[in-house]
Amino acid sequence: MSENVNESTEPTPTVGQRVRHLRERRGMTREVLAGLVGKSTSWLKAVESGRLQQSPRLPILLQLAEALQVRDLSELTGDQSMPVRMFTGPGHPALTAVRQAVNATLLQPTGTVQPLGHLRGRLDAAWRARHSSPDHRTMLGRLLPDLIQDVRLAAAMYRGDARRRANALLAETYGLTQMFLAYQPAADLVWRVADRALTAARESEDPLALSCAVWFLVQAHRETGDFEAARAINEQVMPLIATRADDAGADLRAMWGALNFELAFTAARTGDIGEAWHRWEEAGRIADRLPDGYYQPWTSFSKVIMAAHAVTVAVELRQGGESARQADRAVSTPIPSLPRRGRHLIEVARAHHIRRDHTAVLGTLELAERTASETIRYNGHARRMTLELVESGPASLRTRARDLADKIALLV
Repeated sequence: MSENVNESTEPTPTVGQRVRHLRERRGMTREVLAGLVGKSTSWLKAVESGRLQQSPRLPILLQLAEALQVRDLSELTGDQSMPVRMFTGPGHPALTAVRQAVNATLLQPTGTVQPLGHLRGRLDAAWRARHSSPDHRTMLGRLLPDLIQDVRLAAAMYRGDARRRANALLAETYGLTQMFLAYQPAADLVWRVADRALTAARESEDPLALSCAVWFLVQAHRETGDFEAARAINEQVMPLIATRADDAGADLRAMWGALNFELAFTAARTGDIGEAWHRWEEAGRIADRLPDGYYQPWTSFSKVIMAAHAVTVAVELRQGGESARQADRAVSTPIPSLPRRGRHLIEVARAHHIRRDHTAVLGTLELAERTASETIRYNGHARRMTLELVESGPASLRTRARDLADKIALLV
């Protein structure tokens, strides 16, 4: 053999070793990562130690990649590069325009400043479009770039009380932008928007704007697996509105309820059963005191949403029997928002998935697609369940599963 040949004596890391390395690099315990992908701690330990007889299939690899914030599956498998976005969904066509609007500099603001009442009306119209459209991202993609620019200009140019009110509008506009960015390949932009929303809310000195900005920031931290930060930020703002919630209007009271549920959601993600259901019950008591028919556009908090929230808590806790009961009870919940109803149906499908009821999973996902096509198209849970049905579901369902995969632009 030629002396110039250099062969590495280092063994190639296994999938399990790669998972363990990435998990430890993120400071994540086995319990947390296992919970994020819906598996037991012992299963994850078997993967990492190489004791699992078969390597994890593609759907679970995608869940691991998402939980570990991996952009390319080769980081997990060592095989040929394959971007995770090929399976988790492409960015929306309007993402570039929204990104440009958010990133645009405003060092020397110039232009015609619109009256705050007019901006309020445009923002309200954008919220209505978001909730009433099955293709809600496409609708927001048309409205957000100009709206972001005009509200930012108002916050920069107005003075005194008008400037504080403009900053409250800006914080809310960034919250709406974060809803557009959900499930998009734009993690950097999500954080930029969440941080700017909090800054604008502080400048507004408005407790409603501040609680709304914190609600969105909690979402960002939890979706990256930073549960401690999500809980800490959530708890920090609650005393600021606790003393005002009972005597305040419906919007601030609803934010109090929504923040209680966020604590329930975070507790469910970390497996704290008692805290999760306690906070859900507290949120329910607050919802019961809201006016009949009230539905908050920012958080969807309302009386009607509590049944959907119960499904989410049970699913995140992996409580098979409870999630099934809650799903059966809440599947027809009359949620007035189409994208929120679509997301609820995906949670119901997840409940059926825990029970391995493939027929119910597929039927519910098909209903979600008919209800809010752009919700399921970009939802990681829905895409993974569809991929699993295509790859390893019952043969009798695979044709329908492939039809659904085509509709949500899933590469199979």
